[in-house]
Amino acid sequence: MTDLDVLDLDLTVLRAHARDWVATPPADKRRLLHTVREATAEVAGEWVAASCRGKGIDPDSPAAGEEWMSGPYALLTAVDALDRTLSRLERGGSPLDDARTRRLPDGRVAVRVLPFTARDMTLLGYSGEVWLRPGVTEERARAAAGGALRDGGRPGEVGLVLGAGNVNSIPPLDALAKLYQDGAVVMIKLNPVNDYLAPILARVFAAFAERGFVRITTGGAETGARLVGHPDVDTIHITGSRQTHDAIVFGPGTDPGAPRTPLIRKPITSELGGVGPVVVLPGRWSEATLRRQAWHVATQRLHNSGFNCVASQIVVLPAQWPQADRFLDHLRHALREAPARPGYYPGAADRQRAAVETHPGAELFGGDPAVRRTLLTGLDPADPDEPAFTTEYFGPVLGVTRLPGATAGEFLDRAVDFCNDRLYGTLGAGLIADPATLRSLGSGLDAAVARLRYGTVAVNCWVGVGYALPRATWGAYPGHDIHDVGSGIGIVHNALLLDPDHVERTVVRGPFHPLPAPAWSVANRTAHITGARITRFAAEPSLPRALPHGMAALVSSLRG
Repeated sequence: MTDLDVLDLDLTVLRAHARDWVATPPADKRRLLHTVREATAEVAGEWVAASCRGKGIDPDSPAAGEEWMSGPYALLTAVDALDRTLSRLERGGSPLDDARTRRLPDGRVAVRVLPFTARDMTLLGYSGEVWLRPGVTEERARAAAGGALRDGGRPGEVGLVLGAGNVNSIPPLDALAKLYQDGAVVMIKLNPVNDYLAPILARVFAAFAERGFVRITTGGAETGARLVGHPDVDTIHITGSRQTHDAIVFGPGTDPGAPRTPLIRKPITSELGGVGPVVVLPGRWSEATLRRQAWHVATQRLHNSGFNCVASQIVVLPAQWPQADRFLDHLRHALREAPARPGYYPGAADRQRAAVETHPGAELFGGDPAVRRTLLTGLDPADPDEPAFTTEYFGPVLGVTRLPGATAGEFLDRAVDFCNDRLYGTLGAGLIADPATLRSLGSGLDAAVARLRYGTVAVNCWVGVGYALPRATWGAYPGHDIHDVGSGIGIVHNALLLDPDHVERTVVRGPFHPLPAPAWSVANRTAHITGARITRFAAEPSLPRALPHGMAALVSSLRG
């Protein structure tokens, strides 16, 4: 039997059990989630070790902390959040029964997703909300939440998840979204970059596989093409690049500017990255604050060696800020001194080289000698041909531009227009502002956030925090279609199971002076210890038994 024959057989099994998944009661769906928690706890160490080998990371180095937190930890927190949601549905309630809401100044509803339970003590000082679209009332959102699981008359669908190769929790989290948000059984096709996950995820989803609800495969373009066009695949979700999306939908080599006819007619959702901004608002900062925030920005680019769809690529500074040059000095120091990491993702050297070739003044720092960290300063915000504004470099390349503004509010208004109109993509945007500046903005901050056309907006924290919140929604700003896909279509994560058509964005906020220092910071010296401990905390279903692991994680964070 050939590999393609095995694919056909797997899809036949999924098709045969798609309706069974729809008919499975919430209590049984919860029990299956519990098996994922137990299996993830068992394989967590192997998972991280495999990730470190695949990315060239010393498992005893702080960089391994990223693999704990963006791997098994992220999956465990998602399982815990979904478990709570399923318990509500099992009792005939709504997933929003535990949620707090507020009215935004423009009348829209915001659903609080952090803090939500006592387990959120691991992110003390952080908060998160999902903002619903205009016109969606709290009552309407409450009635629709979990709709796919409550509709027992659905015919049953087979969903294909084309997993990403960079962050190793993406394939399983996207699979959970297909299962619980969309009500479909799932074929997970791993990217060749991280196909080493196949045996690990097979153990994680073993109970689902036994029931015919999940299958996992590997392979290259031929496998992907077979799956995408297969008659037993009803829906598709892809995490990757716009180019990959367009090749799937329209065929390889098609001109994005020409009229195109889709080759597939199946519903396709996607998360495709883009050119993410971080806007630094002016203030009167101490030298220590300048240094801390420069490392904050460096982390947003260098985490996972820069191979994050949500990595910040453009720093937007106030042209009239007296401390802007000093901030840049600290940013250069952070880029130079951050621990070296291999540039493991295919094509990284070519992308970095292209950035240097089109920017003669590019500054090069440490890191992988083949993919050196690159800073592009002096980018002209009015230049219609600036490639750094339209090209996702997907690697350790960071650009800087400056905008005028006599006040923080005036600068912020111009920064919002710049991000919306000049930068490619709508996945995530960050704002950094000291408490005094935030107070001076007042309601203007919410107004600016509302004007930013991004699926996640982060204030005083990295947008990646939004990715890590299981009850938050993750995806591009709504409004794209397959012909102009931007940063994607639809949402994932979403453990409250909000109707995707009701969601506009996630907004996360962090402390300007976080204590302890974020475990995801590239400057954190104990991130690998904290990552392992916080994973053990998340793996323990009993909160009293989990608390010692949480306290141990806090202690190691304080030492970071």
